[in-house]
Amino acid sequence: MTQRPAPHTRDLFPVLRPMPTRWADNDSYGHINNVVYYAYFDTVVNTWLMEQGVLLPLEAGAQTIGLVVETQCRYFASAQFPDVLDIGLRVARIGTSSVRYELAVFRSGHNVAAAQGHFVHVYVDNVNRRPVKALPTALRAALVKLESTDAQAT
Repeated sequence: MTQRPAPHTRDLFPVLRPMPTRWADNDSYGHINNVVYYAYFDTVVNTWLMEQGVLLPLEAGAQTIGLVVETQCRYFASAQFPDVLDIGLRVARIGTSSVRYELAVFRSGHNVAAAQGHFVHVYVDNVNRRPVKALPTALRAALVKLESTDAQAT
C-alpha cells in the first residue's frame, strides 16, 4: 500500500489565489463537496493561463488547446461556507505536449493544506485533437515560471 503523502505548506506554491466559497458549495454533510475542489483547481489554472496571455478561447483563434486528461485530489481537513480559501498553484512537470499542475487548498490562517491534488493538461491541435509535437513557446515560457524543483506526487 502506498503511504499517504503529508499535506503541503503554503511556501511550496509560487501562486496563491483567494477563492471565496459559496453557499451552494456545501453538501448535506456541512462541508465543501468534493467535486467543488476540482472546479477550484480548474478556475485557478485557467485564470493564471489567461493572465499570462497563453489561454485563448476558440473564437479568438486558438490553434492549440489544453484538455484535462487526469485529475486527483486528497482531502486532509474540511472547509465550509463562508470560508475564503487560498488555492496554491505550481507546475510539477512540463512534458513535450503536456503539463502537470499541482494545487493545494488552504483555509484562511492555516499554513497546511486542507486538500491537495493535481491536474494534467495535454495540449492538442484544435482541429484534429491530436497531441501537439511541442508546447507553444509562449506557453512553455509561462509554465517555467511556476515549475517547482521540489514537486512531489500528490
